Amino acid sequence: MSDTAPTLVLTGGQVLTVDRDFSVAEGVAVRGRDIVAVGTDSDMRALAGPGTRVVELGGRTVLPGINDSHLHGAAYGMTKPPFAVDVGHPAVSSIADITAAVGRAVAEARPGEWIVGLGWDPGYLAECLADPRRFPHRRDLDAVAPDHPVCLTDFSSHMVWANTAALRRCGIGPDTVPPPGGVIDTGFDGTPTGILREAAQRIVQAGLPSPSVAQRRRAVQGVIRELHTRGITSYTEPGLGPGGSGTLFGGLSTDNWTAYAELAAEGALEARVSVLLLPAPMGGSADDVRKGLAELRRPESADPRRLRVVGVKIFGDGVPPNRTAWMSEPYPEGGHGALCVHGESPALQAAELREMIRVAHEAGFQLGVHVTGDRAIDTVVDAFVAANTAAPRPDARHYVIHGDFISPAGLARLAAHGYGVNMNPAIKWTISDLMDEVVGHRRSAYQWPVRSAIDAGVRVCASSDAPITEPDWRQGVAAMMLRESKASGRPSGPEQCVPLADALRAYTANAAWQDFADGWKGTVEPGKVADLCVLDRPLLGLDPHDIPRVQVDLTVFDGDVVHER
Repeated sequence: MSDTAPTLVLTGGQVLTVDRDFSVAEGVAVRGRDIVAVGTDSDMRALAGPGTRVVELGGRTVLPGINDSHLHGAAYGMTKPPFAVDVGHPAVSSIADITAAVGRAVAEARPGEWIVGLGWDPGYLAECLADPRRFPHRRDLDAVAPDHPVCLTDFSSHMVWANTAALRRCGIGPDTVPPPGGVIDTGFDGTPTGILREAAQRIVQAGLPSPSVAQRRRAVQGVIRELHTRGITSYTEPGLGPGGSGTLFGGLSTDNWTAYAELAAEGALEARVSVLLLPAPMGGSADDVRKGLAELRRPESADPRRLRVVGVKIFGDGVPPNRTAWMSEPYPEGGHGALCVHGESPALQAAELREMIRVAHEAGFQLGVHVTGDRAIDTVVDAFVAANTAAPRPDARHYVIHGDFISPAGLARLAAHGYGVNMNPAIKWTISDLMDEVVGHRRSAYQWPVRSAIDAGVRVCASSDAPITEPDWRQGVAAMMLRESKASGRPSGPEQCVPLADALRAYTANAAWQDFADGWKGTVEPGKVADLCVLDRPLLGLDPHDIPRVQVDLTVFDGDVVHER
């Protein structure tokens, strides 16, 4: 083969470059790891040499490799068999289904061994739907696991359902005081029901056995193989570090990083992973951030284009379905939610959160802050601006993670200072009907105001938050274009719909910006890395309802074909 001939040409199709003008080409040529040409079918064919592999697209669409910019890769891998029991919809549809699955796990477990699962959602459990007062209880699990401790984390990872054996092993009883930012549900007699929310989860999760580095490596590699089948070549791993110790699959503060770093050093990490360090736990303090960053420093990677620490994650508040997002208006049944950081009052908590953000900003890190309620988001955006005023960094690229109820004023401030937001359209699709009950129809319709954010000039990224939802950008794109409910198909805030180009940009070019990598990935342009995915049909003009059924025929990572259907 000529040294200048492409190694791979994809041609005769619809190449959506997702460049500044969202231009469309007919083909793309790759040499080695890089894109060398984009253009017409005839131009691409003319470049091919005798050793070039030519893929005939036949009208199919080519996209940049998808970037799921908030995906808990290590945890997602550990939620799958053989590491954990699947108790999420559609694997289960009732509490009875869950107890049956737990019972099967107990039958195969060693005496006294922990049973761990993830994914339960009361919005899809028949007993809870039939009676709104019915909620999962430790007694449900006790019936099938009287002697094995059970820890089942819900779909949002903000709530744990434990049995009596688990509560007993972790020393949880009627007199147990939850940590700051945590709630232990109790019955009329003051006895714990087995439901632990937000920071209280850690009391049980700290007792879980920690997977080995070898197990974590296998889990990560399994996830990346799955991601390739979905056309995903990059993701952000949001939260490795001491703040993850004692959380679901957190284990030792360095274990997940070690697993990733070993794979990268061996050339076996076949994805581009941007890492947010998690120096402080939910309910933590500025001192926790200082201590955590001193412990972590900024770990080095053998290949920064495959593994790189880009920032720090901090938890601001909880999540709306649990009524723990800090809101300006009260929830229909009362209460405003709260920040989940150290502090005896809302004012002290807000001051602590501002200090946590200042410490990470001055240490030179990008900040991604988990924050969902409008009042909490305003606090975080103000803290971004204050930190940068005191210690200017012109390209910090801080961003709000989730940003469910970000206000127009909050969007304007993000845009004015060059900060971003990372939203979760597939979660919107999943919980739209539930949120009508949680916050009322008006606020529910506004949740994740993508159109308003783009119109305000904010860079919007979209992500799955897997294992909260499946890492499926196709469902996310459809949700951004339609804003329809999974359960009923009912529109929820249709004025916030966006066109295909904006939705795709949120999973490609904007996500590359969030990674500080927009100079070398995220679009199909000469000089960018050859991360590409080929779909089974043309995407332009396709009914958005059909997008989730689109198949990925071919995935190219770093110039190599890593998936072929």
